Amino acid sequence: MHLLVFLLVTPLVWLIWYVTDTTYPWPAWSSFPWATGVLFHYLGVFVFKKSYI
Repeated sequence: MHLLVFLLVTPLVWLIWYVTDTTYPWPAWSSFPWATGVLFHYLGVFVFKKSYI
């Protein structure tokens, strides 16, 4: 679910940037940290199989 939201919202934010003002790539401030969080979430769930129960 987290990956789906990331894949839907991030292109929308970059599209808004592209349509409005392309001088400073401000979507990078949310895209790259969010991608890092999604990556760590994936690793925790599928690679290291963390269980909080």
